[in-house]
Amino acid sequence: MSLASVFSRASVGIDAPQVNVEVHITGGLPKFNIVGLPEAAVKESKDRIRSALMSNHFTFPIKRITVNLAPADLPKEGGKFDLPIAIAILMATKQIQVTNIEDFEFTGELGLMGELRSIRGALPIAIQSKKAGRKIILPKANQTEASLAEGEQYYATHLLEICQWLQNQSSLPVKIAIPQIKAAAYKVDISDIKGQAHAKRALLIAATGGHHILFKGPPGTGKTMLAE
Repeated sequence: MSLASVFSRASVGIDAPQVNVEVHITGGLPKFNIVGLPEAAVKESKDRIRSALMSNHFTFPIKRITVNLAPADLPKEGGKFDLPIAIAILMATKQIQVTNIEDFEFTGELGLMGELRSIRGALPIAIQSKKAGRKIILPKANQTEASLAEGEQYYATHLLEICQWLQNQSSLPVKIAIPQIKAAAYKVDISDIKGQAHAKRALLIAATGGHHILFKGPPGTGKTMLAE
């Protein structure tokens, strides 16, 4: 009997609740079960993971494999659990040795050759990982989005890169600093406008959504200042 557990995260709107990916491998008829409210894309991960491991000369256990995505009442969707499940299987079968696995979180979809593909919701995942005090490992394709959050982040393009890094055999690209954009200087500010609550509300909505706006009214009502 072998058991391993790693951390990952689900996506629920703009939130990213923690998910414990637990893998239990026992004897018996070969079977791969994923439990914990997985949708179809999550259930299909077993085929992607099997191909990714075997394509990179890892041993895929011909045993009964149970993957539990806890908490059980939280719906799981997408391919983001491919990477944590694969890492947990490799740990449970002693193909990789990681002593500080509780310090990391993993997310990423695997290709059949082990390549890492981008996921949706990388920014909320990175933010919550930072709040939990863990390091996050993501697909390199999500680097631009995830690096907007604070925290220690690592990026990879392939499963082998992560396995080698976890065993201190190589390094991974780390988060790069995002260049700070200097705000433009304006002679007037919206806070200088007194009253005009309806007009200011329309301006904020237009600016936030990048919409056009039409000013109409007699001279002296403040259209020019509002436009500036």
